[in-house]
Amino acid sequence: MLPYGGPPNPSVPQGLDDPEFELRPSSLQRSVSTSVDPRTKKTKAVDLTAPPFTKEYIDQYRQRIKADPDPEAHFLYAKYLIDAAKKIGADAKDQRAVKKYRDLLLQESLKTIRRLAEQKEAYDEAQFFLANCFGTGSLGLQVDHERAYHLYLQAAKQNHAAASYRVAVCNEIGAGTRRDPQRASAFYRKAASLGDTAAMYKLGMILLLGSLGEQKNPREAINWLKRAAEQADEENPHALHELAMLHEMPNSQLVIHDPAYAKSLYEQAARLGYTQSQYKLGQCYEYGTLTCPVDPRRSIAWYTKAAEKGDSEAELALSGWYLTGSEGVLKQSDSEAYLWARKAANKGLSKAEYAVGYYAEVGIGIKQDIEFAKRWYMRAAAQGNKRAMNRLTEMKRMGNKRSNVGRPTRQQAKDECVIC
Repeated sequence: MLPYGGPPNPSVPQGLDDPEFELRPSSLQRSVSTSVDPRTKKTKAVDLTAPPFTKEYIDQYRQRIKADPDPEAHFLYAKYLIDAAKKIGADAKDQRAVKKYRDLLLQESLKTIRRLAEQKEAYDEAQFFLANCFGTGSLGLQVDHERAYHLYLQAAKQNHAAASYRVAVCNEIGAGTRRDPQRASAFYRKAASLGDTAAMYKLGMILLLGSLGEQKNPREAINWLKRAAEQADEENPHALHELAMLHEMPNSQLVIHDPAYAKSLYEQAARLGYTQSQYKLGQCYEYGTLTCPVDPRRSIAWYTKAAEKGDSEAELALSGWYLTGSEGVLKQSDSEAYLWARKAANKGLSKAEYAVGYYAEVGIGIKQDIEFAKRWYMRAAAQGNKRAMNRLTEMKRMGNKRSNVGRPTRQQAKDECVIC
C-alpha cells in the first residue's frame, strides 16, 4: 500500500519482446550507442564532419576564412565557434581562463553573424539565426521580440521559408508586432509555397476550419495537408494524424472513408513519435478498431510510448491495463494501476481524477480512505465529470456507512468509466 502524498513514479512495462515495439532507449543512451559502436568504429586521420575544438584549430580556421568571400562559409565558421565555446577546455585546470576564452568565442561568433545579417547584401540564414537568438535570448542577447520579428521579416523578403513561417506566427499571436490575421494567413501561404512543412499543415488547417478570416476551402485544405504529410518528419507529423482522422470519419464528405488507410497514417505519425497517434493505436489494438486485431501486447506497447512522453490519456490507459493485467503480456499490479492513474490525475485529467478517487474508495493500490477519495472526486466533479458528481451524491446519501463499491473487472472498469 502507498502513502497519499508524493507517490513514486510508475514503472514502464517491460518484456514487450516484439522488435516492432521494442521500447526506445533514452536520448542519452541513443546518443552514446550511435556515436560509439565498437562494431562500426573506424579510426580516421581527420574527420571532416567533426572538426576538433582546439585553440590551434580555431586560429587556423580564422585565418583561412578571412579570404573567403562566401557568406555561407563565414556563417558556418560562426556556428562552429558556438560549438567550440561549449566544448573547448572541458578538462583544463584553469576553468576561469577557459570561461574567458569561451566568452570571446561567443562574442566573435555573434559579431560575425551580425555582420552577415546587417550587411548590404544580407545573408538570410544569418538573419534567421540572429532572429532566433533575439527571440530566445541566446548568445548573451536580451530577449527582443520586435528585433526578432524585423529580422524574420527581412529574411522572409529573401524568400526564406522558415522565416516566412515565423513572420506568420508573429502576426497571428502578436509577438513583436500587432496581431494581423490577414497578414498571418498571407505569410503562412507564402511559407507553404516555399516548401515549409509546418506552414503547409497550418495553411491546410486554416482552410479546413475557415480561421484567420479565411473562407473554408476543403479541397485546397486537403491538398496542403497531403503535401505536408508527404514530407512529414519528427518535427512535423501533424498532417499525417489529421488526414488519418478525416479518413476514419464515415461521413466526412472530404475524403473517402478508409479505416485501413487511416490506420497506416496513424502508424506513420506514431513512428515519427507523435503521441496522439501512439495513443490512438493503443486504443485500436485494445478495442480492435480500424482493421486492427485485439492485441494486448501492441496496445500496451503503443500506450507506453505515448505515456513515456507524458500523455495523460495514455497514462490512464496503462492504469487500466495494470488494473487487470494481461496474461502472458503484463503482470497485474494494483500499485502500478494507482501510480499511472495518479500521474495522469496530477496533470488535471478529470477521468484520471475520478479513477484515483475510485481506487482510494475501494482500496486499490492505496490504503482505503474515503476522505481522500472524496477530495479526488471533488476535483473531477469541478471539471464537470458526471461520474464523480454521482459518486459524491451517493457517498453523501450513504453517510458514514461503509462503501459497497467493489473491485471492478476489466469490462466493468471500462463500462463504468473507471479507466476509460
